[in-house]
Amino acid sequence: MHSLLSLFPDSPPVQVHANAKPFLKWAGGKSRLVPLIRACLPPARRLIEPFAGSAALWLATAYPAALIADVNDDLIRLYQTLQAEGPDFITYCRTFFTPETNTQNVYYALRERFNTTTNSREKAALFVYLNRHCYNGLCRYNESGYFNVSFGGYRQPYFPEAEMWMFWQKAQKAQFWAADFRQVLAAAEPGDVVYCDPPYVPLTATASFTNYVAEGFGPDEHQALATWAKRLASQGIFVIVSNHATPWTKELYRSATRLALSVPRSISKDGTGRHAAAELLAIFAPKDEA
Repeated sequence: MHSLLSLFPDSPPVQVHANAKPFLKWAGGKSRLVPLIRACLPPARRLIEPFAGSAALWLATAYPAALIADVNDDLIRLYQTLQAEGPDFITYCRTFFTPETNTQNVYYALRERFNTTTNSREKAALFVYLNRHCYNGLCRYNESGYFNVSFGGYRQPYFPEAEMWMFWQKAQKAQFWAADFRQVLAAAEPGDVVYCDPPYVPLTATASFTNYVAEGFGPDEHQALATWAKRLASQGIFVIVSNHATPWTKELYRSATRLALSVPRSISKDGTGRHAAAELLAIFAPKDEA
């Protein structure tokens, strides 16, 4: 394992997009890690993120262009709708943030509406509502593909109007794809830089892989991602992958430069279980940058 200073003593800093923060709450979001990841990234013409989540890294950088993707159709539909409609869509989303909508009965009625509506604009707005009103901002689906997170019971859920405005402004220089990571990585070209934040491997043998989407993301997908990262580096494309630091991931990314990190996690309902988790950044630099 290495330190950032020893790896990149002379790297020019990636330009920061001041005050741009995610408008979604996101379990496993990278807001705390952004300064460290950004310190590892070289300048490039385009940033590619195949596992967008809340898009914290993209929002905190200022690459000339971006390809922001995720396998979660609901998430990308939201981003595309906000990109296209901007202020009108933000105003529409605000209508779901009232004292009347912050009750258990209304929450479950709107969750059912989200799972059944065919109106893409309504579904996108309800995604924002559910994200801010559900328990801990979780994004979880059952085997039938229905969003099933319980009511959060917050006193006054925050409506992220300013954050949505900043996202909309920045989104004018981005593409948003609902696609598998393999399809996204296949679009990478020299001059791009890639950051991959896949669903993390479990920390213990009894833990299960995430149900972020109904199909899940298992060991085969993680191995495929590692293979893609090595392939892109061999083509001159800089790639960073984050994950839990376990014996399995350390072996999986043994050919990469690995940075050890300790990151606070706060998704546990039991406050005593909210402790730092060991993570790693696997860095695949093209040969001429190594």
